[in-house]
Amino acid sequence: MTTFREQRTATDGTYDATVARLEQENAQLRHAVDSHATVDQAIGVLVATRRLPPAAGFEVLREVSQHTNIKLHAVAEALIAWGLGQPLPEPVDQELDAAVQRRSHRGQTPDRPE
Repeated sequence: MTTFREQRTATDGTYDATVARLEQENAQLRHAVDSHATVDQAIGVLVATRRLPPAAGFEVLREVSQHTNIKLHAVAEALIAWGLGQPLPEPVDQELDAAVQRRSHRGQTPDRPE
């Protein structure tokens, strides 16, 4: 979502550092909002497919990210793609199963209907 913006100049012809700083901050905030939405969608996939409460879903994402050394947003993107029918990358798939299993052993998943 990056757009090209012409460098703005102050009245004396020099580059306006304040505008540059604000544009950079704006771009960082846009990226953060996009990343947050992706993580929220991935939590939704875990809630629907693994029957995890949302708080546990975030912890599972965090654990998968840490144990696979893959950025959280990249794990979230892979889970969303998986929810749409694409295969999970092997390390994510294995660690996802392990993280969900750890939650089950701690009693942090709801009872499954029999």
